Amino acid sequence: MARYIFITGGVVSSLGKGLMAASLAALLQARGYRVRIRKFDPYLNVDPGTMSPYQHGEVYVTDDGAETDLDLGHYERFTGVASRQSDNVTSGRIYKTIIERERRGDYLGATVQVIPHVTDAIKAFAQADTLDDDGEDLDFVLCEIGGTVGDIESLPFIEAIRQLKNELGRGRSISIHVTLVPYIAAAGELKTKPTQHSVRELAALGVAPDVLVCRCEKPLPPSERAKIALFCNVPSSAVIPALDAASIYAVPLQYHAEGLDSEVLRAFGIEPGAAPDLARWTEIVDRLTNPEGEVTIGVVGKYVGLQDAYKSLNEALVHGGIANKVKVNIRWIDAELFEGDHGEVAQHLEPCHAILVPGAFGERGAEGKIAAVRFARERNVPYFGICFGMQMACVEGARDLAGIADASSTEFGPTEQPVVGLITEWMGRAGLEKREASGDMGGTMRLGAYDAKLAGNSVVASIYGSNDISERHRHRYEVNTGYKEALEKSGLVFSGMSPDGTLPEIVERPDHPWFVGVQFHPELKSKPFDPHPLFASFIGAALKQSRLV
Repeated sequence: MARYIFITGGVVSSLGKGLMAASLAALLQARGYRVRIRKFDPYLNVDPGTMSPYQHGEVYVTDDGAETDLDLGHYERFTGVASRQSDNVTSGRIYKTIIERERRGDYLGATVQVIPHVTDAIKAFAQADTLDDDGEDLDFVLCEIGGTVGDIESLPFIEAIRQLKNELGRGRSISIHVTLVPYIAAAGELKTKPTQHSVRELAALGVAPDVLVCRCEKPLPPSERAKIALFCNVPSSAVIPALDAASIYAVPLQYHAEGLDSEVLRAFGIEPGAAPDLARWTEIVDRLTNPEGEVTIGVVGKYVGLQDAYKSLNEALVHGGIANKVKVNIRWIDAELFEGDHGEVAQHLEPCHAILVPGAFGERGAEGKIAAVRFARERNVPYFGICFGMQMACVEGARDLAGIADASSTEFGPTEQPVVGLITEWMGRAGLEKREASGDMGGTMRLGAYDAKLAGNSVVASIYGSNDISERHRHRYEVNTGYKEALEKSGLVFSGMSPDGTLPEIVERPDHPWFVGVQFHPELKSKPFDPHPLFASFIGAALKQSRLV
C-alpha cells in the first residue's frame, strides 16, 4: 500500500520544489523503493498546452499524450519512470470535470461546493493509478503542490492534503515544506523569520510539516537549524539545508549528504538501513565536473529569452555531453537576428561546432531559422532540426536545391507551394484521429508516443541501432509527402516514416557530416544516465567538428 509525501513551498516561488521532489524520489529509488511523482497545478488552465512559453516554460509531453508541467520532465530524468496523464492535474481540469458531472446530474441535485466536491476530486487524483509499470504496488507517491502557501488558488489543494493525511492515518503520509532562509548581506546574517511565518501559515491551514527543506545561499549553522526546529516544531535533524549546486544532477548527492532521504524514512517510522547505491549519480557528476573537452552548440530559437522554454532540450544537450565526456556550451541565438542582415548569420554561427533549430509555433523567426539551416548545410556544420526545425530544413531544401522558390508552410498563411501543411487526420493509438482547421487549439495536436520505421541503410538507423522506434510528438503541421520525390532528388532523404508510410518522421542528408531533422521531440526521453542516442551522436559530431576548426 502506497505511502504519500506531500510537498509544499513557502515564502517565494521558484525554490526548486520540483527538483527536490525528483531528487528525493531518486534517493528512495536508489534504496530499492518503487516511486511515482505527481504535480498539482493550481492555475485554471485545463493544461499548459495553450500557455505561452514565456508564461510557463516548456510543455512536457508524456507517452500517453498529456501536455503537462515541465517539472514532470525533471521527474522522468531523475527516476527513469515514464510519466502518465494521471501524474499532472490543474485546478482547471478539476473544475471542468466537476462542472461536467454537475451538468449530467451526477450529483443528484446536491449543492456543488469546494468542500467536499473539489477536495474529493483532488484526493481521488492523488490516490489513483498507484501501480508501477510492472503492475506492482508503489511504495511512495510524491505529490508536489504548485505555487506558494498562502496563494488563494492553492487553498483547495492544501485542504485536500489536510483531509487525506487524516484519512490515511499515521505512518501513511508526511508533509515536506520547502522554504527560503534569505541572507541579508548588510547584516551578514541568515534570517529564519520568513521560514517561521511560512510554516505558521501552513499549520494554520491544518498541515504541520514533518520535514523542512531550507533553500539558502550560505551554509546553515547548527544554531540556526536548532532555532528553526524550535519554532517550527520539527526535530533539528529534519531541517535540511539546500544550497545551490554546480549542476542539478549533483542535487541528489547533496540532499543525501544532508540526510533528507533518511529523515523522510524516519518520519514514516522506517529505519533507513544501508546507504543507497548512488554510483550512477557519482559517475554523472564526475563526467560533468571533469570533462575531457568542450563543444559549442548554437540553438537558433524564438523563445530564447526564457531558457525554461527549452528546458528538456537544454538537459538533453547536457546528456549528450555526458555521453561524450565533454562540456556543452550552449549559445542561445534569437532567430529574428538572421531575418535582415545575412552577415549576422555568419557572425553568430561561425563560432559554433554544431547548430540546432528547435520546435516552435508561428511565423515569427521562421526565415531566420531557414537561414541557419542554409548556413549549416553549406558550411558542412552538424545540423539537428527538431519538429519546426525539421520542417524549415525541408523548406530550405525545397527553395535552395529543389528549385521551388515559393516553398513555405500553410502555418504562415496561404501558399501555392505548401511543403509543410496542417495535418487533418492520422492514425493514433485509438485509430484514425481527425481535426478541423477551425477547431479548438488545446489538445488538438498529434500528441504523445508514436512508432516510426527507419530505412535500413540510413544514418539514423545506425544511430538508434534499430529500424523500429517510438518517440513523442507535439505538433499540428507535417511535411507534405507530395514533395518527397523532389526533396529526395535534391539530397534530402526521408529516412523515417510512420508505420503506414503516410507521415514523415525523419529526414537526413547522407552526404553531409551530420544533418538530421526529426518531426518528434527526442529531448523528452533523454536522461542523464541514459542519453538519447540522437543527442549523443549529435554532440559526438560537434566534437569531431571542433577538432577540424
